[in-house]
Amino acid sequence: MDFDFELLQELTETSGVPGYEDRVRELVRREFDGVVDSVRTDSMGNVVGTIEGESDLSVAVAAHMDEIGFMVRHIHEDGFLALDALGGWDPDVLRAQRVTVHAADGDLTGVIGSIPTHVQDEDDEEFSVHDVHVDLGRPVEEVEQLVSVGDLVSMEQRTERVGNNVTGKALDDRICLFAMLEAARRVEDPRVTIHFCATVQEELGVRGAPAVSVDVDPDLAVALDVTVANDIPAVEKEEDYGTELGRGTAIKLKDSSVVTTPKVHRRMRSVAEERDIDHQLEVLPSGATDTAGFQNTHGAKPVGAISIPTRYLHTVTECANAEDVSATIDLLTAFLETETGEYDYSL
Repeated sequence: MDFDFELLQELTETSGVPGYEDRVRELVRREFDGVVDSVRTDSMGNVVGTIEGESDLSVAVAAHMDEIGFMVRHIHEDGFLALDALGGWDPDVLRAQRVTVHAADGDLTGVIGSIPTHVQDEDDEEFSVHDVHVDLGRPVEEVEQLVSVGDLVSMEQRTERVGNNVTGKALDDRICLFAMLEAARRVEDPRVTIHFCATVQEELGVRGAPAVSVDVDPDLAVALDVTVANDIPAVEKEEDYGTELGRGTAIKLKDSSVVTTPKVHRRMRSVAEERDIDHQLEVLPSGATDTAGFQNTHGAKPVGAISIPTRYLHTVTECANAEDVSATIDLLTAFLETETGEYDYSL
């Protein structure tokens, strides 16, 4: 891997659910130190690291810091915790998982259990997120002393290499946050001002990006996010859509929230071809990204998006290919270094 895998591990293993991205925000600020000309944080928690360019034109690059998680909504009389989801969970992936409860006095390890097959009834009702309960292994009196309603809960998982892939939790979207930080380090003497935006609350409906879009008011915006890779046996080929691991970075044409600006994605393709960067095109039928948060929040803006193909999204075993990650960093860096402020993206 031709990138800092240890930093990627740190970013993905650190917890930061929507609205409570504090720990990840501190890592971003640390990584911006000495790399950008200025750093600021707004009242929502978005972090913007700015590299000043020669021209008056500015470009915003965005990747979100938050991961899907939970908030404690109730403590049962037997000491189990009931949860409220922060982001979109498939309940089937939550059984038999370890979690971290972020209590006021420190983190606590808990488990989401699963009814043993020995006692399961074929007529059991369908499992939902509201059926999820956290077992802290403590009597209720101790749980009530340690945990409060409103405490946050995140999944517990290490980030590892698996063959040519990287797997772990929160690759959505920390692997793209990592790519943005790597590009910020590599960009040299840009012609335009670049605002590297680490955004919040994307998993709750793209909330941080519109706010930071108004604040930085860029002339062009590029968002980074993971995208669906359905190159797995469980998906019928005739129903397949999305991207494939190992075919390079993905240049987004559309998702359910945005149609990217044709002149922007065409220039991305041109840069990728000129630099011999492996790439594929992305047409995503469902799913929203920060791209939409910049397109028309503060007047009409040209937008583009670069995605990292990822298997098993919104689980603790998300998988991305290392070469696709490198290609994403390469394309973003090249696109920014070749932005002169003279391209006309208007329609």
